[in-house]
Amino acid sequence: MSTLDPVAVFRTEAAECLEAIEAGLLDLTHQLDNKDLVDAVFRGLHTLKGSGAMFGFEALAAFTHHCETAFDRVRKGEVAATSELVAAVLAAQDHMRALVDQPDADHGDIGHKLLAQLQAAVGGKEAVPAAVSVPAAVRDAAAKKKKNSWRVRFSLPANSMANGTNPLGLLDELRDLGECTVRADTSAIPPLDALAPTELHISWDVTLTSEQDRSAIDDVFIFVLDDMELSVEEIDASAAATAAPVEEKAAPAPVAAASAAPVSPTTVAEFRPVEAVPVKREVPAAVSQAKAAENVRVPAERLDELMDRVGELVIAQSRLSQLASASTDIALRSVSEEIERLSGELRDTMMVLRMVPVATLFSRFRRLVHDLARETGKVIELVTEGESTEVDKTVIERLADPLVHLVRNSIDHGLETPADRLASGKSEAGTVTLSARQAGGEVIISIKDDGRGINRERVRAKAESSGLIQPGQPLSDSELLQLIFAPGFSTAAAITNLSGRGVGMDVVKKTVEALRGAIDIVSVPGQGSEVSLRIPLTLAIIDGLLVRVGAGRYVIPLSAVEECLELSLEEDLRSRGRSFISLRDSLVPFLRLRDLFRTGTKPDVHQKVVVISTGTERVGLVVDQIIGDHQTVIKSMSKLHNNVATFSGATILGDGSVALILDVGHLVAAGQQQEAQLRVAG
Repeated sequence: MSTLDPVAVFRTEAAECLEAIEAGLLDLTHQLDNKDLVDAVFRGLHTLKGSGAMFGFEALAAFTHHCETAFDRVRKGEVAATSELVAAVLAAQDHMRALVDQPDADHGDIGHKLLAQLQAAVGGKEAVPAAVSVPAAVRDAAAKKKKNSWRVRFSLPANSMANGTNPLGLLDELRDLGECTVRADTSAIPPLDALAPTELHISWDVTLTSEQDRSAIDDVFIFVLDDMELSVEEIDASAAATAAPVEEKAAPAPVAAASAAPVSPTTVAEFRPVEAVPVKREVPAAVSQAKAAENVRVPAERLDELMDRVGELVIAQSRLSQLASASTDIALRSVSEEIERLSGELRDTMMVLRMVPVATLFSRFRRLVHDLARETGKVIELVTEGESTEVDKTVIERLADPLVHLVRNSIDHGLETPADRLASGKSEAGTVTLSARQAGGEVIISIKDDGRGINRERVRAKAESSGLIQPGQPLSDSELLQLIFAPGFSTAAAITNLSGRGVGMDVVKKTVEALRGAIDIVSVPGQGSEVSLRIPLTLAIIDGLLVRVGAGRYVIPLSAVEECLELSLEEDLRSRGRSFISLRDSLVPFLRLRDLFRTGTKPDVHQKVVVISTGTERVGLVVDQIIGDHQTVIKSMSKLHNNVATFSGATILGDGSVALILDVGHLVAAGQQQEAQLRVAG
């Protein structure tokens, strides 16, 4: 049984903490006077600092302490929250990530520069806007805040030190809050022969006098709250003075000092052991939600491995079903049907485990848009829609970079400057909308802006000068807009930090095609552009329709199938030269897969037409036989077949043979192109 590395666990939780801090800072940008957001950011910084110190990330703890102090001053009303302060802490947060990932690396003087920027943001008088200036009464109240006395009793689990929790760090944090008296209860320590050196048996009774409120004490223990026993009660000043006879404020390490001197039996008898008192207090919302969710962390590699095992099980089940169908043994057929049902349920459960809401992807772009707005001087609003739409985690991971390119391109090329927008009758703020929706077996992710739109004349001129098309070559509007995805293509007049090298859009196209997806572009001059990515929901297991063309068998994704029709030999002969079928008063083009794959076989007497669709486009595929539905485990094509656009992958059938999976998007595009050529011809 493998044990989790405490440092690896800390890095995972630190990443989540940094994401929460970033989200709070970005929200604070729009609501600088929101005290709840200030408290949330402070709490996140405090947790990161404390947990970093516990796990030995001293540089992280020391650096984060300065940011925490800055927000503590905002909490106390000493300074106001400003956009400069938010920008400084966002920049500092990137350095915190580097200190988490590479604590021993040489980061140069980056930290000093960021702290100087932070100091300027906190101390600069001109940075405080009048709208959020701090009233004098608030500052006076903060200065005259009375001291409270608290009795804090706590004990940690026996394995806490083995898991990386340092109780001395908790005591130091309590001492940072004010005057502190610490007593250690050693009555629970077992005899020496039964003592395990890695286990903790000491509990503590702390008397604290501080200007801080109860929430500051809660913050000290927030990282270890779930497993510990904690009691916090307010006491009066006289009780605080008599709570402990020894004041250990001067000792740098209270517990260590206490243990250095021999403890007499009378001293131990003066106080009682800390009892297991339930925590009777309000738990922070984030902690209570985490408890309610009862989440379990599982490395992504284990999910991938489990998915592979489920895929092999589905293939074996298909083999069993084929053997059972050829047998007359009733018991074998019954077991086969039961295995088929169970494997189907297991497959569906596994697919749900791999699905991730696109909100995890969209949330990354808030910071990007914030930084680009400051860099370009544009006023930008980011709108997200359909964040609850779920996609396979592998798809999410591979879509991150293409969406970064598209958003940067939309902001740099699409949105105008505030002055240009006002001159054209638009609002000063430009809008970038990220949306996601599910359509059949696909998810459609769109990036839309309300900017100037794509200049088609410039696109054509650049394409002609680059040799991508011949001068005057006729192109449809869709074909013209697709030219922006050509390698090295860019209409930017100069190369900037954002664009101009003609690399980004080429990367977008290659990544989307590798995901078996497609890209659609719509642009209206003066109103903006919209780029839509159509991506399969999953790259692992799909429901497919198994068909036969000639002697070969192929799989059509069932989510793309609309209906199946019969094509008689007479109708097939009549449609020669036009390749259209009439379907409810509309003409649908169809492709003869037998001709496309050059099988060299004669058509069956009763051929079938499988009507497939992507979006609003439809095309029929003529096959010789429809065998039935099939649970399809997708296997990637070899590098030798990467350029074969008709197929998106392969699968293993029950008899061990291989069936190719048809690329629906490519076939629909081919059918529409054939239709356009026939319309032009006549």
